[in-house]
Amino acid sequence: MSCDAVSALFLFYAASGPIPDGHHLTPVVAVAAPASVASEPMFADIIARASGLKARVESYRNTVKASPAGALPGFDDFKADITVLAALDQTGSDELRKRGGDSDLKCILHGISQDLPKRLGELASAASPTDKDKALREMSYLLNDNVEVITAPPAPPV
Repeated sequence: MSCDAVSALFLFYAASGPIPDGHHLTPVVAVAAPASVASEPMFADIIARASGLKARVESYRNTVKASPAGALPGFDDFKADITVLAALDQTGSDELRKRGGDSDLKCILHGISQDLPKRLGELASAASPTDKDKALREMSYLLNDNVEVITAPPAPPV
């Protein structure tokens, strides 16, 4: 039986039932989107730190291209700043978990807090300029995600 025949039979069957009068329909309750956390001080701090670190990562990528064998300037401070950001991401995740709800943000922040130190380790142990650039590129994606997931407008639960 072709799809057209099946569709025609379905429409014929559906049209043969009683016409709904609207009294048995249940109205859908509108569920508002949760409030954005982007303007809260802790989350605004995460956004600012991640944005600044992303700019430093891009600068490091340019440094690696210009001087493949050279060291990354201020790398010890960078490591400390990444460590602080990862801890803040975990604190943000914990705070959202305490508040309850079904926000994916708490899980994403937790994941970023785990991934940033891994990428930092990859960068510190990179043996070649290609490996350094790859680790920096991955870190750049994480930092970008860190900003975007917090600043994205929250969607209502499904």
